[in-house]
Amino acid sequence: MSFIEEIARRRTFGIISHPDAGKTTLTEKLLLFGGAIQEAGAVKSNKIKKGATSDFMEIERQRGISVATSVLAFNYKDKKINILDTPGHKDFAEDTFRTLTAVDSVIVVIDVAKGVEEQTEKLVEVCRMRNIPMIVFINKLDREGKDAFDLMDEVEKKLKLRVTPLSFPIGMGYDFQGIYNIWEKNINLFEGDSRKNIEETIAFDDINSPELEKIIGEKPANRLREELELIDEVYPPFSREEYLEGDLQPVFFGSALNNFGVRELLDCFVEIAPTPRAKESDTRLVKPEEEKLSGFVFKIHANMDPKHRDRLAFIKIVSGTFEKNKPYLHVRLGKNLKFSSPNAFF
Repeated sequence: MSFIEEIARRRTFGIISHPDAGKTTLTEKLLLFGGAIQEAGAVKSNKIKKGATSDFMEIERQRGISVATSVLAFNYKDKKINILDTPGHKDFAEDTFRTLTAVDSVIVVIDVAKGVEEQTEKLVEVCRMRNIPMIVFINKLDREGKDAFDLMDEVEKKLKLRVTPLSFPIGMGYDFQGIYNIWEKNINLFEGDSRKNIEETIAFDDINSPELEKIIGEKPANRLREELELIDEVYPPFSREEYLEGDLQPVFFGSALNNFGVRELLDCFVEIAPTPRAKESDTRLVKPEEEKLSGFVFKIHANMDPKHRDRLAFIKIVSGTFEKNKPYLHVRLGKNLKFSSPNAFF
């Protein structure tokens, strides 16, 4: 594979939200779909002895929150995907702000019951300032929550985003039956069994077909048709150009804990998300196609294990190819450094 093809198959994104919106759970499920892990660990719950893969620090296991950014990578549909799971807690927001310099796009997770919360507003503002393309994932649909249209209004008003739904829920909470996938034109029925990795999907081109009544019942079918009609009239059609420029944000609905709606999000993300973008340095714009290596440290993990390598620097490669034992100029120190044992996560 050529250097340019290798760049084109990469997707690096961060997941941001207020604490407890389900960010780390979503990360786990994306890894599950990508085949990187065999079983997802819930963040909280003493019954499940397995912790979340992205929470590897002691404080994270104790408090059930993510404190540091974790970098996780997997392959999906011939794309190399890097996820940065960021802390939502405001005590550790500094880490998240730094991490957002290393991502090419972002998934914003919102809790269906709580709606847009304070920390989400701050993080989205940072993304808006940098014109980072955003996808909104409205999570925990298996619980009672706000109406889907009210939530999208809230996202538009509080986060100052311009949204367009690419999937839409059929019912919510106790009445939740599944999701109509506007992007792929199919229906995904919810069975509420989180042990199933992949839910059943029914291709559905014609929403006016009487088959719909047989699948979800008469009342929900009529309601779904009305809602889809309303979406057509009220929300702009999806445009990839506008999404990449940060002017339009697609919205997906699902329940990360139940593996539901995650595949739809991932399939669409792989198709529309940006490839590595050029980065502005102090002196010029650095393009990913350049052959000379350039990169920057976006976080440092310290005090992990005093007996071993006690510091890990995470580097975002902006251009070129990194090779070990090759001297690279450290700009701040003004001298060449060699790295004998670089690591790639996952």
